[in-house]
Amino acid sequence: MALPTRGVATTFTALAVLITLGLPGPAYADDDDPSVPPGSVTTSPPPDVDANSPGLKLADGATLAPAKVLDIKSVVEDLGGEERREDTNSDVTFALQAEVLFPKDSSKLNPDAQSRIQAIADEIKAQNATTVRVFGFTDNLGSYAHGLTLSKKRAEQVHDRLAAALGSTDITFEVRGYSEDYPIADNTSEQGRRKNRRVEVTFPRGSATGDKA
Repeated sequence: MALPTRGVATTFTALAVLITLGLPGPAYADDDDPSVPPGSVTTSPPPDVDANSPGLKLADGATLAPAKVLDIKSVVEDLGGEERREDTNSDVTFALQAEVLFPKDSSKLNPDAQSRIQAIADEIKAQNATTVRVFGFTDNLGSYAHGLTLSKKRAEQVHDRLAAALGSTDITFEVRGYSEDYPIADNTSEQGRRKNRRVEVTFPRGSATGDKA
């Protein structure tokens, strides 16, 4: 699904790592990402690799590290940073800054929110998704407890509007609020805090026939 016509500012692609070769005691990057909420990341199982294959051409004494797969991730963010889309091998995630959905310190959706949520609903339909996660987040200003309440209420409001737009009883929703946990930017600047105040909608990618990535 295309982002609003304000324009696309940035696109990033992370390449998948299929196997890692190394000498005894190999080291490879840890892909644990503290900015990702539990249950929102999935990866494909690693491929079977024959350590004795002559095509690997390992040096004398070298060993083959365990095979490891990282999702290919494509990130597209609109010019103002108000909306962000991430595509991996398995999931699609939309992150909408709170300011484009709600008034300050409020969980009441503003008039402009409907078109953005409808666009996400259209993509959920296109991907034939039957499970949808709606997670709310705040910055680190104010108390953690207040942020927890606000982020949950905002996620619930987006869920209610999404459910109405989808009009289906076959979709299972998971709705959570995380307060200031799992920031995606630095909370020491207003620009970073603006990115952290967000609602994320995540759902599995569909089959090839419904895939529009």
